Amino acid sequence: MINFPGITGFIGGEPLLHPQFEEFCEYALNKIPRKQLGLNTSFPKGYENYRETICRTFENLFLNDHTKPNIYHCPILVAIEEVVPDRKSMFLYIDHCWVNEKWSASINPKGAFFCEIAGAMAILFDGNSGWPVERDWFTRTTKDYTAQIEEYCPKCGCAVPLPRRISLDGRDDISLGNLKRLEGKSFKIEKKQYIISDLKTVDEPEEMWTYRDHKYRQIIASRYGIYLTIKEDTFHEPHLKKSFDPERKSIFEQLREKYKEERS
Repeated sequence: MINFPGITGFIGGEPLLHPQFEEFCEYALNKIPRKQLGLNTSFPKGYENYRETICRTFENLFLNDHTKPNIYHCPILVAIEEVVPDRKSMFLYIDHCWVNEKWSASINPKGAFFCEIAGAMAILFDGNSGWPVERDWFTRTTKDYTAQIEEYCPKCGCAVPLPRRISLDGRDDISLGNLKRLEGKSFKIEKKQYIISDLKTVDEPEEMWTYRDHKYRQIIASRYGIYLTIKEDTFHEPHLKKSFDPERKSIFEQLREKYKEERS
């Protein structure tokens, strides 16, 4: 990722759960400027001791603990190939996918991928590996990742306007083809935590999230004794509070109860 012009982010799952999180932070900071490092996390309970490492390593903090009642998720597991069977029309949608236009590329144990979701699907469906993780892999152009597009994008629902589900629901929308692919491989499928999609599109999907809700993210940050400032690029930068007692019940707990009431 050296010389990558944008933000290099730690994503997951939950990055803080990895036993080598601090090692990764030290390594990344030795290779990439802090202003170009980002962390996507929910600040899970029990990892407050990472607060200094987080503030030292990352200038960009993206917080979401799925307690806010108006955050919606795209139905990723509703395969567009089942919604739009005409391949020409299907790839027209795919060519304008909002995920690819906003951030997209990622590295995981399967290799490097043009899209974060394609990389996740490579693991989920045991698909083909990505590119070798080597210097300047991210300079590839569209013609270089046609194979990844053709393998993974038809199984994804992000590019097509489908109804979105509130993130607090706990269930995933899924199409029959993806359900068959995951039978016997997924705890959520075994527990029936899914809804079979009717494959109907909508004119205006629900707004996915209030991404710039500073108060919401400030509440999450406070549980780690961190406060946030908004930078010129509108991203949140973390800073340590001078005093912090993780056992003390804070204003965060009170506000979280308020969000729970709103959710119910």
